Amino acid sequence: MRSGDLTILIGTTKGAFLVAGGRERTGWTVKGPCCDGWPINHVIGDPETGRLWAGGGGDWNGAGVWRSSDGGDSWDLSKLTKGTIDDWAAMDPDFAKMIGWIDQPLPFSDTFSQIWSLGLSNGTLYAGTKPAMLLKSADNGVTFENLESLQNHPSAESWNPGAAGLVLHTIVGDPKNPEKLWIGISAAGVFATEDGGASWERRNRLSNAAACEGHGHPAGPKDGETGHCVHNMMRAPGDADLLYQQNHHGVWRSADGGRSWDSINDGLPSTFGFPIRVHPRDPQTIWTFPLNGDAAGRFPPDAAAAVWKSSDGGQNWQAKREGLPQEACFFTVLRQAMAGDERDPAGLYFGTNSGSLFASFDEGESWDEIARHLPTILSVEVLDRT
Repeated sequence: MRSGDLTILIGTTKGAFLVAGGRERTGWTVKGPCCDGWPINHVIGDPETGRLWAGGGGDWNGAGVWRSSDGGDSWDLSKLTKGTIDDWAAMDPDFAKMIGWIDQPLPFSDTFSQIWSLGLSNGTLYAGTKPAMLLKSADNGVTFENLESLQNHPSAESWNPGAAGLVLHTIVGDPKNPEKLWIGISAAGVFATEDGGASWERRNRLSNAAACEGHGHPAGPKDGETGHCVHNMMRAPGDADLLYQQNHHGVWRSADGGRSWDSINDGLPSTFGFPIRVHPRDPQTIWTFPLNGDAAGRFPPDAAAAVWKSSDGGQNWQAKREGLPQEACFFTVLRQAMAGDERDPAGLYFGTNSGSLFASFDEGESWDEIARHLPTILSVEVLDRT
């Protein structure tokens, strides 16, 4: 990857893929599958060095983090837990020889089955797991340690899994303060640390409980708190700790670092969805992709795709449909499958479970399909080496 190039980093059920558009965001090319075809839940990159990381795995492979320092041409694996393949190989020398298996101790044995999320904050690499743990690496993903303070939080015994399990899927840092970190766990909610992970505060309080309750949905707000099944969360640019989240029952805004949350659902066609995106320079401009409901199929309302945009922090919403399918559209956009670049105008990208990658180069006003027929897309991120 050359300086100035832009690459979309895609995690799928059949490996990582890199979709490159050069300096002009045109002429898109697809590289992959990478990472030996492992299920890859999340791929991220460092724009300063071009280094890439891909986290994933599962019951068969075990969990691990892949890393590349040559633009995805070659990858090294830090395998963290064992899978069924290791049990088979340990009992069958011929199978072990066939796959090149090496008998070696793994740092976390069988304590988790997947890496679900990655985050790079102030030079430190973090990884979220299934079931929910937060790992930290100080050597660019070669080795990891468990931040036991989160695992030992007083509320941990009450954490309930979401439909995909008890997953730590969102890691949000503060670019100016390495001690600050927010994470999202389904279905335990939002947690924050301001001391580098030594301690954690659970932050799910409603700002106006009376106005938000009465919905009757188990994943919705109740008992004075937002629904604990947070799907995705992002920090807005600027010095204020302004956060947005899409959870199982709505889109929410916090002006105080998650200590209280306001509903900004009015005007949206549904309270259910997965991703949320914030403009790289304007903290009041946000995008989300509503779906028709958790038990209604999880596809766009009326089977017509739209990215919904707000330019005033969620007070008003507009559907942006140009270039998106408006008939018989039944795809899903998953929690980590929407991303953006920092160019002017800002580019937006989202991937579908049907293997399409859509892009907008006018801040969400219109859309183009820039790749198709990929495996199920689990995550989308952007590496922009400007």
